[in-house]
Amino acid sequence: MNTSVAIQFAEFRSGRAFAVVHNLLAIIGVLALAFSLVHGGRAATEALDNRLTAFGQIRYAGNQLFESSPELENQQYRALALSLSRRYRVASDPIEHLVGATFDASRQVGIDPLLVLAVMAVESRFNPIAESEYGAKGLMQVIPKHHWDKVEELGGVQAVLDPMNNIVIGARILKQYIRQSGSVESALQRYSGSLADGTNQYAQKVIAEQERMRQAMRVSRPGARAAAT
Repeated sequence: MNTSVAIQFAEFRSGRAFAVVHNLLAIIGVLALAFSLVHGGRAATEALDNRLTAFGQIRYAGNQLFESSPELENQQYRALALSLSRRYRVASDPIEHLVGATFDASRQVGIDPLLVLAVMAVESRFNPIAESEYGAKGLMQVIPKHHWDKVEELGGVQAVLDPMNNIVIGARILKQYIRQSGSVESALQRYSGSLADGTNQYAQKVIAEQERMRQAMRVSRPGARAAAT
């Protein structure tokens, strides 16, 4: 066997060995993913159900949004979900799940959950599979290539299609823009890619939506309707 034949044979054996190892790792990865989805999904569902039945205190950035008992907070929470369900023609159960996920993500990030929900409403109307011609994806219309550091941290482009990840990424982007600009309006204009718009039309639309959500929660408080009349 001459030298060139020996080299080719070695390369062939090496290639086959690599293929075997690669395929084995792929199988292990698929099995691990399946296990994670089954058990992780079950745990997430149980946690979500617990959150929906006993919502607890509504807070963001360490501050309580509304002074109330746990029972009242649950009432406010459901009032918000019902208001969004009617306004955006989304079934009540899915919208409750999205509202709960948004409050959870906002607690983690330290941002007003109603601001995040307002952006979500304007950007996607609560459609988790919404996609724009510019590549913006999901509930918060995140463009992966513009925020790759945050996207990569959660698993890459595919992570953006997961509603919870999408909410977290969008909330982090908003928090970063607010910190950098020092203004919610400027942060919102930057989020929409319309920072040069001196009328702040996008920001005003989001803030108006945020206020509608806040009002929906206020109206559910005992005595609020009586006081309004």
